[in-house]
Formats: sequence, C-alpha cells, structure tokens
Amino acid sequence: MKDLRRNDPDRADLAAALRWTARMNLHEAVGNHFSLALNGDGSRFLINPNARHFATVRASELIEIDANDPSTMDRPDAPDPTAWGLHGAIHRACPHARCVMHVHSIHATVLASLQDSRLPPIDQNSAMFFGPRTVIDEDYNGFAFEGEGERCATLLASPKVIAMIMGNHGVLVIGQTVAEAFNRLYYFERAAETYIRALQTGRPLRVMPDAIAEKTAQDWEGYTDFAAAHLAELRAILDAEGSDYGT
Repeated sequence: MKDLRRNDPDRADLAAALRWTARMNLHEAVGNHFSLALNGDGSRFLINPNARHFATVRASELIEIDANDPSTMDRPDAPDPTAWGLHGAIHRACPHARCVMHVHSIHATVLASLQDSRLPPIDQNSAMFFGPRTVIDEDYNGFAFEGEGERCATLLASPKVIAMIMGNHGVLVIGQTVAEAFNRLYYFERAAETYIRALQTGRPLRVMPDAIAEKTAQDWEGYTDFAAAHLAELRAILDAEGSDYGT
C-alpha cells in the first residue's frame, strides 16, 4: 500500500525546516521541537520524533498526534514530554498558531537570559518583531511539561503575537505556514545576534522611533511571498545536494 506520508508538501516543508535549522546551528542536541497543525482547530498536528537530531529527520518520520488525546504519551512513538506539554497546549488553546517552532538558539537565548529581554528596533530585522508582535515570558517555571506549557500558551492568545521570548529558556515563533514560521525564526535569531553584538560595543544604540519601527514591521508584513520563496530556495539547495529530507 502506498505510504501517503511521502510527497506531502507540509511534511516536506517541516522536515526541510528542521534540516536547515540544524545547518544554521540553531538546534540543541536532540531537543527542541517544530509542529504544524493539520486540522481547523489545530488539535491534530505533526511534530518531530522524540530524541532525533534535526539533521536526520525525514518527512515520513514526522509523527501525527492529537492535542486532546492524553493517551498519546502511551504510544510507542510518543513525543518528548516537553514537546507534548508545550506544543500540545499551544495547539489546543491557540488555533491561529498553525506552525510552532521552539529552539534554544544561542543569540535568542542570550537575549532571554538578560534581565531586560526586550528586542529594541535597532535595525530592519529587529523591527519585524516590534510592539505587540512579541511577548516576553517573565515567569519561567522549569521544563515545559503540561502545566508550564499551558501557562506559556496563555501568552500567545493574541493573534498579533508572532514571537515569544521565553525568559531563562529560549525563543518560540509561530506562523500560518512552515515557511512563515521558519522565516520568522531565521530573522529573530539574526536580529538577536545584531542586538547582542551591538551591546558588546558598549556604545549607544540607534533605536528607531516607534512610528518608524511600526511602519517597518508593516512593510515586512506586506512581503507576503517572501517567506515561501525563502523556504523554496532552501529546499532547492537540499534537493540539489540529494538530501533525503522529503522521503
């Protein structure tokens, strides 16, 4: 019988994003998780398999789980408990969060480790996350098991939020598609690196006025095909290299 998981564009996109995240060294060991909703209310979703390195995951190996089915954790292929706790809670509570990507990337985590974890709009990239588009979790309470995941999910209630700086933890971004979420993850890490390096100079920052930062964020939102083009190019590179991510 034909495996319907193969040649699935959503699965292939998610696997490609995992592969490229590893290539950029934004992953951490065999932790961190990406998920993608498959149904209208977001409760049925794909997620990377437990304890697998991002650089090895194939499209057909992504597991499909139901956020409303606690017996998921009794399955032989059960996800990591923190993946269930965080991503399951978000997909249950936030149908607008179609794709959820959480990593402990270096510069984003440095930002999350500062007493003031705000990302000021000091350049075009950081302006993408200006104002209500980013929320800061100030109340880290240990590993993201179910209770912690449910608490984090409440911070994403507004559809305006595209990124959560998780204090003492890392970063989480959301999007309507894999391409949109991955593009935001890429640019958040770039923006965080620019900010951290700017702080290291010890010199005053050139922070945009709020009106210019907001205009720039809206300019980003007007580039509706940019994220899809970004991921398509990355997939083309992987395909040219003979990568098995889509199998």
